[in-house]
Amino acid sequence: MDTQSTASIPKLYVGIDIHKRSWKIHCSTDLFAGKSFTMPPVPEQLFQYVNKHFQGYEVSTAYEAGCCGYYAHRSFENYRWKSLVVNPADIHRKGKERYTKTDKIDAQLISRELKDGRLESIVVPDKKREELRSLFRRRNDLVKDMRRIKSRIKMQLLYFGIKVPEEFDNDHWSHKFRHWLDNLTFEFDTARETLNSRMRSFRFTDQELRQVTNELRSYCRKHYKKDYYLLKSIPGIGGVVAVGILSELGDLRRFGSLKHLAGYVGLAPGIHQSGASNKAMGMNPRSNRLIRSYFVEAAWQAIRTDPVMQAYYRTHIGKDVKKIIVKIAHKLLSRTLAVIKTETPYEIGVVA
Repeated sequence: MDTQSTASIPKLYVGIDIHKRSWKIHCSTDLFAGKSFTMPPVPEQLFQYVNKHFQGYEVSTAYEAGCCGYYAHRSFENYRWKSLVVNPADIHRKGKERYTKTDKIDAQLISRELKDGRLESIVVPDKKREELRSLFRRRNDLVKDMRRIKSRIKMQLLYFGIKVPEEFDNDHWSHKFRHWLDNLTFEFDTARETLNSRMRSFRFTDQELRQVTNELRSYCRKHYKKDYYLLKSIPGIGGVVAVGILSELGDLRRFGSLKHLAGYVGLAPGIHQSGASNKAMGMNPRSNRLIRSYFVEAAWQAIRTDPVMQAYYRTHIGKDVKKIIVKIAHKLLSRTLAVIKTETPYEIGVVA
């Protein structure tokens, strides 16, 4: 009885190409191809349109993940619609569709794939995790700004032929080096003011970076205390990397296997196999690039502090260093998943 009643309900499939100022909509039913139209980016207006023209239909919607976030998805779920947020790379395009792209065509493709059941939603974080991730990405922006400002200051010194003392010629800018920069003299005041301006930017960014980093650590210690300290027990993973894992990957318990997690992070190799030919293609370009870079950096720290990791690294000395460190990052990812799932702090191994 339940199967028959469900089958008798008409179904509506809404493909949406979302932009800042407008949405391109394509509506199709289980019987007809439907129509396309443009509307303002307001979920309530789409809800009113569906209620007016497709009352009693079981509604499914889908749109591509992008800069507009998940507010539309959450609105659709509040209307009791089935809503998918999909990776643009997962939308199949046939033949000439790969060479013809318009907003209307994109909406039609999403609606068609949704109707055929070929779309799978990405994992949509809850608001708490999403806003934590925004702060973590703000920190990453500040790191890039800091690197850029340092490069411009050194560029000015190089341009005017000022040699940096050997004791200060490194990535760490000590207070002595900053004091040395503040006391540099130039023939004209304009060059001095240029450096002063750049130093003000440097100090502001440095202060912001410290404050945001402290806020992230404090927040995770308070709201994700158990997982935060479990992650920190792993060699190579400090406070910042632990925060990155919690914000970018969410609860690692949702991953069914290491293969699933490695594919999401981007530490799973691509494979091309045909007949007797079998070729590894290197790291998959589909990844969370930010967290993958953090795991690679953490792998360098792990081989300095964990004897087991160090022994593994030494057995591969002489090979391509980049490939070795990626393998260690994969091992580190495996340990991270195990620590969270077993909820047991990691104990540094001892080489016999």
